Amino acid sequence: MKNNIPDNLGHFGKFGGRFVPETLIYALDELAKEYFKLKKDKAFRQELFGYLSDYAGRPTPLYLAKNLSRYLGIKKIYLKREDLLHTGAHKINNTLGQVLLAVKMGKQRVIAETGAGQHGVATATVAALFGLECDVYMGEEDIHRQSLNVLRMKLLGSRVIPVKSGTCTLKDAMTEALRDWVTNVRHTHYIIGTVAGPHPYPEMVRDFQSVIGKEARSQILKKEKRLPDYLVACVGGGSNAMGLFHPFFNDLSVQMVGVEAAGLGLLSGKHSASLVSGTPGVLHGAKSDCLQDKFGQIKNAHSIAAGLDYPGVGPEHAYYKEIQRATYVAVTDKEALDGFKLLSEIEGIIPALESAHAIAYLKKAGKLRKNASHSRGERINKNSVVILCLSGRGDKDLHESY
Repeated sequence: MKNNIPDNLGHFGKFGGRFVPETLIYALDELAKEYFKLKKDKAFRQELFGYLSDYAGRPTPLYLAKNLSRYLGIKKIYLKREDLLHTGAHKINNTLGQVLLAVKMGKQRVIAETGAGQHGVATATVAALFGLECDVYMGEEDIHRQSLNVLRMKLLGSRVIPVKSGTCTLKDAMTEALRDWVTNVRHTHYIIGTVAGPHPYPEMVRDFQSVIGKEARSQILKKEKRLPDYLVACVGGGSNAMGLFHPFFNDLSVQMVGVEAAGLGLLSGKHSASLVSGTPGVLHGAKSDCLQDKFGQIKNAHSIAAGLDYPGVGPEHAYYKEIQRATYVAVTDKEALDGFKLLSEIEGIIPALESAHAIAYLKKAGKLRKNASHSRGERINKNSVVILCLSGRGDKDLHESY
C-alpha cells in the first residue's frame, strides 16, 4: 500500500480538495507554491529543526507507562509525550512551521482559530517570537471554559476575538477566521491548527506534525527492536493522530485507532464523532466526513474537550477510514473523565481531556478483549505493544474535571 496522497489538487481519494470563494484562491495558490518549494529546501528544513529542538523541546520522550500497562492488562503501553513540549501540546510543531512560511512570504500578521486554546497559545507564542501581529478567534463558550489559555494568549501580546455566532465553539471560530482571511489575504497568513481546511492545509499540517510519528517509529525500534501493534490517538480535526499515523502508513502490521468524542452518547445527538456517525460533506473548504442533516446543514457538535468539539475531521482521516487503514471509535465525556483521572492517579501525568479520550479507549478496549463480536480495532490483545499519543497536558482542564 503506497501513500502517494494527496494528488496535486489535494484530493485524498474522494475527500479533500478546495471548496472556497474565488477570493481565497490567490492566497491558497501562493501558500501552496511557497510551501512545496520550501519543503524541498534543506536550509528551511534545518531552520525548522533548530526551532523544534532548541525552542519547542523535541524530541519528546517515548515513555513506557508500566503502571497503566499493568492496570489495563496490556503488555506495554508507551506514551508519546507531546505534553512536554513548549506551550504544553503538539500544536507548536505546526505553528513553528507555518510562521516560518509566513515570514518567507512577507506576511506581517497571522490569525488562527482555537477551541481548547492550545493552538491559539502556540500561534500567539510564535507570533511573539517572530514579531508578528496576531489575532486569535475563539468561541465565547470556549473562552469561558478555557480562561487560562485566554490569559496566556493575551500575555503573549495577541488579541483574542470572541465569536458569538452559532454554538460559540471551534466550528464558528474557524468560520470567522476564514472570513478574516478573505478580507486580508495580502498581508495576513491564516495558521490553521489541524489537518482540515482547503488544500494545501491538510497535507501541510500533516507534514509538520509527522515529526511525532517519525520520532516514535525510531524510538520504538530502539526500545523494542520491533514496530508497535497499535497506534492510538484522539481525533478532533485530527492533527496529532495524523502526525502519529502517517509515518506508519505502509507498515500494515501496525493497526491505527483514532478516538473521537461520543459526548453524551452517540444516540443523544450531542457528540463530535464525525467519522463514527457522520457522512461525507463539505465543511470549511474541504470534503470530508462531518455531522450534517439530510439537507447538508452542519449539526452542532458537543464534547467536554473543547479541542474535540468540532463537527468535521481532516479529509485524510476520512480516506483512511474508507480504505480501512485505520479504525475509528468514540468514547463519552464520562469515560474521558475516567481516563483523565486514571492516568493522573497511577502515572502522575495529568493529560489533556482530549488525550484522555485515548486513555479511556484503552480501558474500554480491555473490557471488550474477549468479545469476538467487536472488530479487532476495538479490542486490544493483552500481549500488544501500544503507542498512545499524549497530545497535551491537562492544566487547562482541571476546572472541567472537578
